[in-house]
Amino acid sequence: MASAGSSLGGGEAERPHPRPFLIGVSGGTASGKSTVCEKIMELLGQNEVDHHQRKLIILSQDRFYKVLTADQKAKALKGQYNFDHPGAFDNDLMHTTLKNIVEGKTVEVPTYDFVTHSRLAETTVVYPADVVLFEGILVFYNQDIRDMFHLRLFVDTDSDVRLSRRVLRDMKRGRDLEQILTQYTTFVKPAFEEFCLPTKKYADVIIPRGVDNMVAINLIVQHIQDILNGDICKWQRGAMNGHGRTYKRSFPEQAEGSTMLAAGKRSHLESSSRPH
Repeated sequence: MASAGSSLGGGEAERPHPRPFLIGVSGGTASGKSTVCEKIMELLGQNEVDHHQRKLIILSQDRFYKVLTADQKAKALKGQYNFDHPGAFDNDLMHTTLKNIVEGKTVEVPTYDFVTHSRLAETTVVYPADVVLFEGILVFYNQDIRDMFHLRLFVDTDSDVRLSRRVLRDMKRGRDLEQILTQYTTFVKPAFEEFCLPTKKYADVIIPRGVDNMVAINLIVQHIQDILNGDICKWQRGAMNGHGRTYKRSFPEQAEGSTMLAAGKRSHLESSSRPH
C-alpha cells in the first residue's frame, strides 16, 4: 500500500519517524478484511495520498507465505496444498518485518504470486506511517506477532456468505468449481474452525458483517483519526482498564435505517490473486 509495485531502488536515506500504531485485522476467508481496511483508508482520505506522505498503510499477511518446494508447488497447482494452516506462513520473516515497521523503519516486503505459487524476486517498499493495518486470516495465531498489535479487530461474517464470495472470486480467476469446493471442505473450513476462529477471543473489537457495518467502521475511523491528530494516549494497550488489555467490544447489528448503536486497486500491498 506504500509504494505498491515498486522495488527498492538505490538506498534512500532512512528518515526518523515516530513509532506507528499497529492494528491487526483478522477474520475468515472472504470475510471482508481487506475491504474493511480499504474503507477505513478511503474514509480517512489516505487512498489518494502519495506513498511517501501516507499516514496509514495496509499490509497483508498473504505476502508472507513460505517458499514452496517443488512437491508443495505441484500440490498447490492441484488445489491440494493447505494455505490456511499456520505452518504455511513464514512467521520469522513476518515478525522481523513488523518489528522493523513498529520501530519506524522503511522496509521491503515480499511479493507472492498465487498464479505460480511463488515468492517473486520483486519486493515492495513500505515507508514509515503513523498507523499500520495488518490483515490476514491468522494474524492473531502466533503470540509473538499477536502481542505486537496495539488494537485487534476481528471481521465476523456468516460462513455461507464467505463461501459464496470465495466461490465467485475463484471462478472469476478461472478455477474449477469442483476444485474450489474440495479445497474449501478439505482445507479452508477445517482450518478456520481449528486455527482462525479460536483467535477471535483475542480481538478488542469484533465487527459483524464487515464493511456493511458502517456504524462500527465509522467509530474505528474516528479513533484512528484521533491517533493521526496526536491523541494517542487513550489508545495505548492497557490504558483503558489498567490491566494490560483494552476492553473487548462487539458491535451490535445495525437496525435498518438506524445510525446509532443499540444500548450496550485492491489493497495496494496485496497480491491481486490472493486466496483469502
